[in-house]
Amino acid sequence: MLAPNENKKELFLRACRFQSTDRVPVWIMRQAGRYLPEYQAVRAQHSFLEICKTPELAAEVSLQPFRVLGVDAIIVFSDILIVAEAMGMPLDVPDSGPVLSNAVRDIAAVRRLRDFAPERDTRFVGDAIRAICKEAGPHVPAIGFAAAPWTLACYMIEGQTRGDVSRAKAMLRDEPQTMRELLERIARATIGYLKAQIAAGASAVQLFDTWANELTPAEYDAFELPAMQMLLETLDDGTPRILFAKGSARHLESLAKSGADVLSVDWETDLAEARRKLGRRVALQGNVNPSILLDGGVEEIRRAAREAIEKTGGEGHILNLGHGILPGTPVANARAFVEAGQMALSPVRTGQSNRHPD
Repeated sequence: MLAPNENKKELFLRACRFQSTDRVPVWIMRQAGRYLPEYQAVRAQHSFLEICKTPELAAEVSLQPFRVLGVDAIIVFSDILIVAEAMGMPLDVPDSGPVLSNAVRDIAAVRRLRDFAPERDTRFVGDAIRAICKEAGPHVPAIGFAAAPWTLACYMIEGQTRGDVSRAKAMLRDEPQTMRELLERIARATIGYLKAQIAAGASAVQLFDTWANELTPAEYDAFELPAMQMLLETLDDGTPRILFAKGSARHLESLAKSGADVLSVDWETDLAEARRKLGRRVALQGNVNPSILLDGGVEEIRRAAREAIEKTGGEGHILNLGHGILPGTPVANARAFVEAGQMALSPVRTGQSNRHPD
């Protein structure tokens, strides 16, 4: 495990860039949230959106997993629908789940969506990142994030999702040009949004494509991939770009063409097979099943973490879950996962980049 005064940011960035490290860095998707008593105490006093939009509150709950679990990276506490709201769709987040008013159902609605200025309209996200960086110091990476275009489009078309994106799939099938225009509008808005997060101090940014599993490979290549490529190519300033996609196994080759530096894969994707297929083109993140942390014992959790690392050799690998940590997960189990990753040494320690030029 790194000593407290050692550089977690350097460790994390080297892993993102497929450079050798003494060990894998570890963080957990949705690590700031309901499973932590510290978060529950804040949430008892403030609404979800109030936390998101109050930089000192967002920074506080972002920092909690760093203090409690010792993770190697801090992801800003926010929501993927902030961009939809900034584009003109009223957002509410009751306990039953987020709701976007004025759902996008036709080309006229797409064209009513507005451009926004991140430093003005979503400045609270950047301010939260600045507060995180100030508190954590220069040797701890902060991660910014946004939704991938297809996933945000699903929410914008459905108005809400409870596992049903049938309207979005119908638009893709019946009104392909409307869908392409919507995806492009989202991608362009997300570029500015993420650039503002990088300017605020984010060491890396991650895109969440939660609904990628609803696309066939042909649909992904025809619709989502061009939007992703435009987005990620425009962000090519040296800041690592991480792409998480649910259903990653079926889209692996396409994901590798997106321009992402790191592919974060779900727990149904075999890491060894992903490494074999992709070689050294991209680093990998993931991919322990979140249910193991919810229901497993400490030894099972440690074994799962070790097995994930062994499948990649620990090189170009950020240990994480294959999706977000589940509510109700014991804090001791989350801590065991983090510690298991931090105690596993990488077999490659040359200190040089081995990344293939492609």
